[in-house]
Amino acid sequence: MRADDVDAAPVVRHLGLVEYEPTWRAMQKFTDTRDPSTPDEIWLVEHPPVFTLGLNASREHLLSPGGIPVVQVDRGGQVTYHGPGQLVVYPLIDIRRHTMGVRQLVVALENAVIAYARELGISASGSREAPGVYVGGAKLASVGLRIRRGASYHGLALNVGLDLQPFERINVCGYRGLAVTQLADLCGVAEVRAAALGLTPHLLRELRFVPRREGAAAHSAINTDLQAVSSL
Repeated sequence: MRADDVDAAPVVRHLGLVEYEPTWRAMQKFTDTRDPSTPDEIWLVEHPPVFTLGLNASREHLLSPGGIPVVQVDRGGQVTYHGPGQLVVYPLIDIRRHTMGVRQLVVALENAVIAYARELGISASGSREAPGVYVGGAKLASVGLRIRRGASYHGLALNVGLDLQPFERINVCGYRGLAVTQLADLCGVAEVRAAALGLTPHLLRELRFVPRREGAAAHSAINTDLQAVSSL
């Protein structure tokens, strides 16, 4: 696939506020039961407070979890935090069909956030050493993926308008003293729904579901719940 070629538009699901572990299990089920004809999907969610540890993460980076649940999962990376006010994006993409490597997928997710931030008047950048998106050295978005059966799950977490205090209880993504930031403090965008709508066109473009020269994409956007997704 050439850089300007596109794949069939994905189904974009707005799942709202959903518990972390059932969502993770639903992603695994979707990945394990999909076939070469299964359309790709992008899930946009929020989670109640939870710390997640990557597959090979060290618990030494989990400093003081307190009453916040900790879940060991099968993505790459170290420890991160999810909570209400954070937009979590799960790209469920057949990367073999999409002819996209893992590094290309990571960069595409980062570039989507960078482009959205630019639209909001924020100068952001990625990092090869520590995947994610940064503003002035503070982390705005984290990326952690798993590839199974040639398809991706887990994904991207963008801080929108949340309580940042729980990040002080961890070494963010395994880096001691790494600061975090959010859209609400940078530009005033504090609603996850607004951020989801603003980010989606950039996701579709950077993930090559629409040519980069175009500004919008036709896609199926569905407001649904996790139980409905789990029963597909």
